[in-house]
Amino acid sequence: MRICVILEGCYPYVTGGVSTWVHQYMKAMPQHEFVVWAVGANAKDRGKFKYELPENVVEVKEIFLEEALKMQFVKTRYRFDEEELQELREFVNCRRPNWETLFRMYHDKKVSPIAFLMSEDFLDILVKICHEEYPYTSFSDLFHTVRSMLLPVLYILQSDVPKADLYHSIATGYSGILARLGSYVNHVPYEITEHGIYTREREEEIIRAKWVVPAFKRFWVRFFYMLSGGAYEKASMITSLYDKAMEMQIEMGCAREKCRYITNGIHYERFCSIPLKKENGYVDIGAVLRISPIKDVKTLLYAFAQLKKRVPNARLYIAGPEDDKEYAQECYALSKHLGAQDVFFLGTVNVLEYMEKFDFTVLSSISEGLPLAVLESFAAERPCVLTDVGCCKQLVNGMEGDELGTAGYCVPPMFREALCDAMEMMCVHPAERLRMGKTAKKRVEKYFRHEEMIQNYLDVYDEVFKRWQESVSA
Repeated sequence: MRICVILEGCYPYVTGGVSTWVHQYMKAMPQHEFVVWAVGANAKDRGKFKYELPENVVEVKEIFLEEALKMQFVKTRYRFDEEELQELREFVNCRRPNWETLFRMYHDKKVSPIAFLMSEDFLDILVKICHEEYPYTSFSDLFHTVRSMLLPVLYILQSDVPKADLYHSIATGYSGILARLGSYVNHVPYEITEHGIYTREREEEIIRAKWVVPAFKRFWVRFFYMLSGGAYEKASMITSLYDKAMEMQIEMGCAREKCRYITNGIHYERFCSIPLKKENGYVDIGAVLRISPIKDVKTLLYAFAQLKKRVPNARLYIAGPEDDKEYAQECYALSKHLGAQDVFFLGTVNVLEYMEKFDFTVLSSISEGLPLAVLESFAAERPCVLTDVGCCKQLVNGMEGDELGTAGYCVPPMFREALCDAMEMMCVHPAERLRMGKTAKKRVEKYFRHEEMIQNYLDVYDEVFKRWQESVSA
């Protein structure tokens, strides 16, 4: 079978997290061919892969959203019929357009996105929105905001679609719409897997974003809900990583019968034999993460600076790439400003080698799904201090039916005092830390094995084709 895996902002340009998951996922299915359809932001990343692609990856197709800005204006005006105009009104309003109608216009007929966004039709729709929702806001600001939202979407709809028997998007958003487009073009099923709930993550980013005009934050959020809704609508199956995430998908409009959750899994054998750290007079804390705002490294640095006053022999090692270089520079500057000793930024490292240097690990994220870094730490018998996001509390305390015990501490996100207190408990109670580490190791061994996860996804593929055949023959 030829499977097109569609990714946004991660593999093969970024290491860790979802990228690592996808890489291992494809390697674990040598019986299938994979096409990687990658959506990136900047064309400068073209061909700059951080991974050596598995042998069963037979094609890579790249799309960069910034290239939408290079599209040429076409003077020929396309005359929309009333059905098309109605769907364009829904689209510009970020409501619930009929995506198949948009596909016919912008993929099949190759209607110019620029021509539409500079047309009287677009202007009429926008004027109505301005009168109804933004009567006291600059029309120019609204025009440029909406245009910047919609242009990349219309641009990707004109993409050449790689051939596949199944389209599997590892998110909703732009990649989810491409999965639906692939299904439309080649008359095959598509499915979606969300590691985090894409729309909720974008909503959090928009709320914090300084580049978004405050009056339009609600509109931007609506835009991402529109993309996710379009991706969910026709998918044969929608998977998530844990039960609460599945319930969120259902709340956002997914049909319950399409939804199921499949927990992440890791190669337990790679980590289970890592020895415990030898006593060296320090308590060494590892933070295996990408340096980006969503990991909230700044709160971790504040918490550690406070911890250092209570536990002078504590050391913090931050291991991971600079996912956001500007944010990374801010973190380096903050660490220097706080004056906390024994903070080490390691960059990208071999986690297998560095794990044996750690007594426990910490993850300070403001958004997560079911983080692989935590499972790897657990498998190596290192307990964790985590923030209560995604599935983290269930990892620490155990999911339903798991009575193994606690494997760390879970604290509210962005709460530096609580994070500091939890790290202090880990530092000053070594016997309890060791007990939690043993529990953590047992939890991964029993519930989070990579081979079981892969079999679950293979079963989902079978179910997707079964449902597709039933829908076609109905």
